[in-house]
Amino acid sequence: MPDSHGRTPLSHAASNGHEEVLEVLLRCEEVNPDRPDDYARTPLLYAVFQGHEGVVKTLLEREDVNPEKQNHRGQTPLSCAVQHGHEGIVKMLLRREGVNPDRLDKCGRTPRIYAARGGHKKVIALLQPHEELTPGAT
Repeated sequence: MPDSHGRTPLSHAASNGHEEVLEVLLRCEEVNPDRPDDYARTPLLYAVFQGHEGVVKTLLEREDVNPEKQNHRGQTPLSCAVQHGHEGIVKMLLRREGVNPDRLDKCGRTPRIYAARGGHKKVIALLQPHEELTPGAT
């Protein structure tokens, strides 16, 4: 059952980095791993915010977790990860199909903008578009 803010036990486990508790809860059929709270924050977003790479990895391995789900401000998990300079989490999110580093939030900012504003040089480099080289190209 969610609390008075719509937070589930799963979101609390994700937020606090309790990987074992998270895995037990995810085995329960009635648990929705992508359920947002009253502010549209999902367990994935809580784990990203706190920098819990193990929890993020576990959640991203599930097909029923949307890595592009926005909170009430329109921010995605990628936006949150770059704001806090969580390089490992940024890498994990970018490997997931459909994660868009140019998605605008409600303030008109993208994850690339948040990375630049935060001065996270390694994260900025991860978000740069990379041209695919073809054999024989110069």
